[in-house]
Amino acid sequence: MRLQLALNVRDLEAAVAFYSAMFGIAPNKRKPGYANFAIDAPPLKLVLFEAPDAPERLNHLGVEVFEDEDVSAASERLRGAGLDHLVEDEKTCCYAKQNKVWASDPDGSRWEWYRVIEDSEGFGEVPAPEAQPEA
Repeated sequence: MRLQLALNVRDLEAAVAFYSAMFGIAPNKRKPGYANFAIDAPPLKLVLFEAPDAPERLNHLGVEVFEDEDVSAASERLRGAGLDHLVEDEKTCCYAKQNKVWASDPDGSRWEWYRVIEDSEGFGEVPAPEAQPEA
């Protein structure tokens, strides 16, 4: 598993150049307005969304896992703790079909626990921050 940090960046080219130099690797995936880095050390999935007018630089946080059982376990933990969450199975987001569960912390920071099923040529959609999770 690895932690995910998704940022809204003003200038994708500048951000890709910076993070490529900082981590010493090229992007794992590069599409119009989007890039991600799959970094082994430290284990990090860095996602960049070109969004010059975004009110916040942090888009969301996440945990990428490699088995569906880990997504299910996260969903069950959230449900068992009585926390609001949103389950999405086989949804396309960020140029990949994914299974995931979303939750927001007490300050409104969005978190996803997800597994990539396969790459996609289409971006898909990211749930709006105000999307109503299930209890």
